[in-house]
Amino acid sequence: MADVSLKDVYKSFGKNEVIHGISCDIKEGEFIVILGPSGCGKSTLLRMIAGLEVITAGEIEINGKVVNQLEPADRDIAMVFQNYALYPHMTVFKNMAYGLKIRRMPKEEIKKRVQKAADILELTEFLDRKPRQLSGGQRQRVAMGRCIVREPKVFLFDEPLSNLDAKLRVQMRLEIRNLHEDLKITSIYVTHDQVEAMTLGDRLIVMHDGYAAQIGSPLEVYQHPATRFVAGFIGSPAMNFLNVRLSPGGDSVELPGHIGLPLANGHSPEHGGKEIIMGVRPEHFELAEKEAATLHLNVDHVELLGADTLVHGHYGENKTLLTLRLTDIQHFKKNTILPLIVPPQKIHLFDMETGTRIGK
Repeated sequence: MADVSLKDVYKSFGKNEVIHGISCDIKEGEFIVILGPSGCGKSTLLRMIAGLEVITAGEIEINGKVVNQLEPADRDIAMVFQNYALYPHMTVFKNMAYGLKIRRMPKEEIKKRVQKAADILELTEFLDRKPRQLSGGQRQRVAMGRCIVREPKVFLFDEPLSNLDAKLRVQMRLEIRNLHEDLKITSIYVTHDQVEAMTLGDRLIVMHDGYAAQIGSPLEVYQHPATRFVAGFIGSPAMNFLNVRLSPGGDSVELPGHIGLPLANGHSPEHGGKEIIMGVRPEHFELAEKEAATLHLNVDHVELLGADTLVHGHYGENKTLLTLRLTDIQHFKKNTILPLIVPPQKIHLFDMETGTRIGK
């Protein structure tokens, strides 16, 4: 195992800067997930750690050693790719053993390591098969097995589950997490899927346009998003946003229609009197008695998902779109008016111009 340190890492392609000074210390045995939408730079950052992309500026350390100039083979890392990258003409055993063979490892040691990895990944009965005879999930396990046999200091995963169907992704997600808990090897995992990120990661690096928008545990990122982007990207359905005005003292907001809404302690009075953005997650709205309601949602559409219900509608004269998530099955006809309240402690505030979080 090893720790990994990113120190003010930049990457440019010509004049186009794509990674903007990312710094993060990854502890030994930690599982870090780099999360973000397509084009945000997450795979580029992973490839720089792997040595597949040259660093423009900054330093990457693995186990206390700067590896900027080291070839990938000399970094003691192993990488699992999105497309499995298996040799189609080789058996499972030979695919897993190939990297050890070219390193001239003794045959008995190769056999021992492959058998151990096959036992961990439940591939023992498939060792004589070729990749075309395996399912997608089995091929992905072979790709992971090929990394395990090398006994590296760091695992790198580049969206390894994106080619699998939904059910298999859930199964493989659990297998990867169990594998990490058993081997305790430092792991860095790239994905655009927030469910994978929330369930796998000890900490997340949420990427946005080449910047690390927030680094923190899954719960920290969910409960205290650092920016409007993070708030809207994490959570399904996405957070609702409303333009509001903060009171001069910073202790309440005024919603469209001159409706006052008190805030919990900890919000900044620096933005007092200014227009800001209020965020509320769909699951945090509560149905209320008509006279106690803070706002009224005009129902447009209802999605019955079995375990819960999504209600899509609009609010106010500007017809601001809102989504409400209820934890049981409820039928509402179109244009039904739902009285809602918003618990003050569930409100998130963001600066209108910068998108950064206001208050705690």
